[in-house]
Amino acid sequence: MSSWNSGRIIGQKPPLKPKEVWAIQTRLQMSSAVRDLALFNLAIDSKLRACDLVAISVADVAISGRVRDRAIIIQRKTGRPVQFELTDQTREAVGAWIGRRRLGERDYLFPSRVHAKPHLSTRQYGRIVERWCRASGLIRSATARIR
Repeated sequence: MSSWNSGRIIGQKPPLKPKEVWAIQTRLQMSSAVRDLALFNLAIDSKLRACDLVAISVADVAISGRVRDRAIIIQRKTGRPVQFELTDQTREAVGAWIGRRRLGERDYLFPSRVHAKPHLSTRQYGRIVERWCRASGLIRSATARIR
């Protein structure tokens, strides 16, 4: 009888390499995946854990309809603030996503489609990352964590 994790990579996943980040970003831009591009770019810029990334509110990254240059998020695990800069590319993608969904400052940036849940789950985020990696042909990176 084999164990549940037989043949799987366990523990911390290797980070994506710059060329892999570029491959995913390019694919998302070409496919006009507005939410996914905003989610991916924000993940790269912030280096936040998935649980903190999916729980970002619009007010955390935008004020009065304008995406901020910098954001500060309090990490759930450590309780410490994390400050990060949003690149032009990320600000553009996040702004497009907020506009498309007509999100208000009180809304979560990545709301769940399931009405019982307020925002995207970490499990769903993991599936999205895996889909990006598979679509970009990054077999080794299919289980990579974006950090």
